[in-house]
Amino acid sequence: MSAQNENAYDMVVFCHLRWDFVYQRPQHLISRMAKDQKILLIEEPWFREHEEESRLTKINDNLHVLQPNVRHIEEIETVLAQYTGKKAATGWFYSASFVPLLSYFEFDTVVYDCMDELTLFKNAPEKLIEQERYLMANASVVFTGGKSLYESKAQHHDNVHCFPSSVDQEHFAKAQNGIAIPHDIANIQGPIAGYFGVIDERLNLQLINEVALLKPDMSFVMIGPLAKIGEHDLPRQHNIHYLGMKDYKELPGYLKAFSVAMMPFALNDATKYISPTKTLEYMAAGKPMVSTAIKDVVRDYSGCVEIVESAEEFSAAIDKLIAGAPDVLLEAKYAAILKNTSWNATADKMKVLIKSTVQ
Repeated sequence: MSAQNENAYDMVVFCHLRWDFVYQRPQHLISRMAKDQKILLIEEPWFREHEEESRLTKINDNLHVLQPNVRHIEEIETVLAQYTGKKAATGWFYSASFVPLLSYFEFDTVVYDCMDELTLFKNAPEKLIEQERYLMANASVVFTGGKSLYESKAQHHDNVHCFPSSVDQEHFAKAQNGIAIPHDIANIQGPIAGYFGVIDERLNLQLINEVALLKPDMSFVMIGPLAKIGEHDLPRQHNIHYLGMKDYKELPGYLKAFSVAMMPFALNDATKYISPTKTLEYMAAGKPMVSTAIKDVVRDYSGCVEIVESAEEFSAAIDKLIAGAPDVLLEAKYAAILKNTSWNATADKMKVLIKSTVQ
């Protein structure tokens, strides 16, 4: 499938995450942007030796995803003419690694939606720092996925706006109603401390192992794909269960089985600026939470999330949440936070800011 119309797309998005990977910020925002704009989302190269063409997938009439069949980002330019013209109102970047393509297009507005500090991630290329500097210099507006990222990026651009990741409250609230619990987690002995999301270098795997040893009668369930780590890196105890990646639509059913929802992040370079989307998703499901001391979690949610710094504290927090007196105000605390955020509202505010940059 190819698009030949010179004015085929209103927006071109450059994304380092696969559309069919974990459903997160890019999918939430770009799917909403596509309600009234035609969008081409370009992923990182996916070279397939035995295929001649790149793959263009039609998510819906207004949203197409291109998987370029090339080896390097710089080579994506060689296939673009088959799928899009050079002119588009908006170029939207999730990673500065795509800046070699910036000169190919003629954008009225360049948006940098910075959801992670990718320069600090494992195996990040050295040139990414210089590429981000170039992108910031050419961006019309910069959005950040959390307050820590905002404080960092606001030092280098005069039009930076903080949009912490939001939540599809209606979707995750299904965990509080009569939906069925999937069989693979229903068969695991409770109580369950659960996590869903990417399993990578941002998680404190040693902490998970130590807490599992301290709580042999508790099951620890990890849901999500591995990234940048291998099976050999995972802690293995009889009460730690890895269920793999699940479809976004299935997550409320799994959340329903959690007795406690956890965010066992390591405190390292890769987590220095994160603002976990799952915090609000756990809230919408009504689940009590335990988290390590991630800066944005501590300053925004410490009043309703148990913050821990060691395996012993983690174990004690689980005991408190499961066996202790319930926090009768927890539901009200969650409701007060959730009423002020939604992906729809975030997308609408972003649209207003983008429009203002071209007036």
